[in-house]
Amino acid sequence: MLDYPSLRAVAAVIRTGSFERAARLLNVTPSAVSQRVRHLEDRLGTVLVVRGVPCTATERGAWLCRHMDQVAILESDLLEKLPALDGGTAGTGPVTVRIATNADSLGTWFLEAVSRFTRETGYLVDIAVDDQDHTAAWLERGEVLAAVTGLARPVPGCRQSPLGILRYRATAAPAFVSRHFPRGVTAEGLALAPALTFNRKDGLQTRWLRENVEFDTLPPTHWLPSTQGFVDACLSGMGWGMNPERLVADHLAAGRLVELVPDTPVDVPLFWQVSRLAATPLEALSRHVLSVARLSLAAPTVPAMPD
Repeated sequence: MLDYPSLRAVAAVIRTGSFERAARLLNVTPSAVSQRVRHLEDRLGTVLVVRGVPCTATERGAWLCRHMDQVAILESDLLEKLPALDGGTAGTGPVTVRIATNADSLGTWFLEAVSRFTRETGYLVDIAVDDQDHTAAWLERGEVLAAVTGLARPVPGCRQSPLGILRYRATAAPAFVSRHFPRGVTAEGLALAPALTFNRKDGLQTRWLRENVEFDTLPPTHWLPSTQGFVDACLSGMGWGMNPERLVADHLAAGRLVELVPDTPVDVPLFWQVSRLAATPLEALSRHVLSVARLSLAAPTVPAMPD
């Protein structure tokens, strides 16, 4: 039998970062939390919690914490249907759902879907942010229960649904374009004009350069890990960048920003993937994600059928 009081103590320490806060969450003493954690570590013969400020999980502690996240979701779903089963030991506060998304989705449309989900269910969320080409790895490692990804194939053990296309435009302030590209966008100008790059995983700028101006050299770049910061930096004349069309449409219409080369978008297809084990309890989350995406993203392209 699994020792769920001890498992809950480990998860609470990892989630809150301290034995004292975990004790308040579980309505027991810090000494009781410490004893439960130590008992489980002794039983398993391995350290689960790295004591510090804050306390963090070892690899095995993280496994147990993720298991408890799934248990909490399943228990909450069951008790909603059969409340008489609750003997007073199941609930330890609101359920927290760990999910992953890319920063540009979070900064444009995803938060609205999550907000609807939390209002409907009362769940809390723990959102991990990574590049859309890497969020699937969080699912594969079991670190999240659902994710917005750029991966078209289903992650093993997950259900996948297409969301739509997040469209980007290569934009800059008119004064920046006049200064760096007085005779149009050229290789000489691109070699000197600073770009904006989100982080080392961000390949949108190089993709746009390769597809539209046949420029394979890495341009000089500012590193700026902020979706809204990209827009603000472009407006200020700091550099050019690939901005979500949703965020810059008004600026383009007003002339505060211009496209480096007109009508050269980069389309990034997005997909929603959710663990099959949590798909039913997280049905409301999937429903809101798909609904908001349908209104916010461009429709996915459908390959033409052969004659």
